[in-house]
Amino acid sequence: MDGRGGGDADVIVVGAGLAGLVATTELADAGRRVILIEQENEANFGGQAFWSLGGLFFVNSPEQRRMGVHDSFELAWQDWLGTAGFDREREDHWPRQWARAYVEWAASEKRAWLHAMGVRWFPIVGWAERGGYGGDGPGNSVPRFHLTWGTGPGVVEPFARKVRAAADAGLVTFRFRHQVDELTLTAGQVDGVRGTVLEPSDTPRGVASSRTSAGEFELHAQAVIVTSGGIGGNQEQVRANWPKRLGEPPKHMITGVPAHVDGRMLAISEAAGGSIVNRDRMWHYTEGITNWDPIWPNHGIRILPGPSSLWFDATGKLLPPPLFPGFDTLGTLAHIQRTGFDHTWFILTQKIIEKEFALSGSEQNPDITGKDIRLLLRRRFGEGAPGPIEAFKKQGVDFVVRDDLRSLVDGMNALTPSPLLRFDDIERQVLARDREMANPYTKDLQIAALRGARRYRGDKLIRVATPHRILDPKAGPLIGVKLHLLTRKTLGGLETDLAGRVMRPDGREPLPGLYAAGEVAGFGGGGVHGYRALEGTFLGGCLFSGRAAGRAAAAATAT
Repeated sequence: MDGRGGGDADVIVVGAGLAGLVATTELADAGRRVILIEQENEANFGGQAFWSLGGLFFVNSPEQRRMGVHDSFELAWQDWLGTAGFDREREDHWPRQWARAYVEWAASEKRAWLHAMGVRWFPIVGWAERGGYGGDGPGNSVPRFHLTWGTGPGVVEPFARKVRAAADAGLVTFRFRHQVDELTLTAGQVDGVRGTVLEPSDTPRGVASSRTSAGEFELHAQAVIVTSGGIGGNQEQVRANWPKRLGEPPKHMITGVPAHVDGRMLAISEAAGGSIVNRDRMWHYTEGITNWDPIWPNHGIRILPGPSSLWFDATGKLLPPPLFPGFDTLGTLAHIQRTGFDHTWFILTQKIIEKEFALSGSEQNPDITGKDIRLLLRRRFGEGAPGPIEAFKKQGVDFVVRDDLRSLVDGMNALTPSPLLRFDDIERQVLARDREMANPYTKDLQIAALRGARRYRGDKLIRVATPHRILDPKAGPLIGVKLHLLTRKTLGGLETDLAGRVMRPDGREPLPGLYAAGEVAGFGGGGVHGYRALEGTFLGGCLFSGRAAGRAAAAATAT
């Protein structure tokens, strides 16, 4: 950049989600004039991150140490490499570098940077993606999922506050209901955006809004930062990019993000000359349930399960080790796709659901989202299942609750077009598992895993139920849960260097004037996660890449 003045602003940021807010904060702190463009209304400030559980990946944190967890950069980097599985010389060039830089940041200043802004965390560290393979394979070797006090809104709030303050100071201008249709270029350099002004909308946060045109706009600046999110709300794009290694795209999926997560800026940036890499890498969950109180179309919620539920495929076969609840999302997805069906089943007990079921989403966790300690103590440590869980159990279309196994299986079969489950098969597998539960030298790897999990203080306190027989009447009633595939994250995206500059298709030179951050950039580089995620790394990727792009664009537009 030549640092020239003029234009409508110094930098245009496209997307008012977390990455966009972080980038805007960095730009405003450097004194740059910013136009922040968002196709939704102001109610959606903070974007998809607002709806998240607020999990963040830290390495060797005070919270880990207080829970007796010994972590290090070396162990986390080993886990990242084993999980990502980088194997593409060309397309993984920048993602590898982003991954190393991100893990170094997570092991150093990331927590202190957020702490200085007032962000705090729940003291019990969660253990997501437990793996179950060799030491150099996928999964977290130790608990690293730090739940933000305030969930997703708690992560968004300090950046939203700073951006609004910058707007009050005249450095940031908002353009809500502005949909970018094209990036403009002059002499090969991106210098602005052109698009449609959408009609005003007063829809609540997350609710799908109108795309009716009310006019056109064109804005210019020295640089544009694209922070518009991924494709998870656009099932047509998800299927178009579905990886061949996972077979045919699912016929039925539910949607884990609002409709505005539509991926449209990917094609627009590519048309301007930007490079997209790793299109076939994506992160969808296998434990989705239909939201009985939906906000956006086809709204699904993810169960974050503990390790005790029995997991059956659509025909009643137990999933093989180590595909236990909470161990390997991508491995489980690949296995499900080979069955020829798009759904699976949990069978569990009331005792398990009370201790082990959590629901992803800020709105499903009112105690932590609302920073309500009294409610938290009642919900996490009191009798019975938390209120949102009980609401799904009673009103959710995917839940079956019965007092005996035969009637449970009958109820589960009633939820599919034809009965696929045979009672004799289910009973045989459940009885075999229950016999192994009485055996201290069990050969059942799931039982061994849950016993091992309870050696971790956090799991024993709030995450893993006391081992018991599924058919123990005192643990009942029995519960069956129909699980759907749930769209969520785009792992590939716009290829960027470590400054967040979007690369040209050859990957060697950046496209002048264009930056990207957040999910649209694969959370950094065009795919910082590789094939798999360690969890707690999506919000962190928005923070890290948004900060990098904002700082780099601020330096490039200095006058």
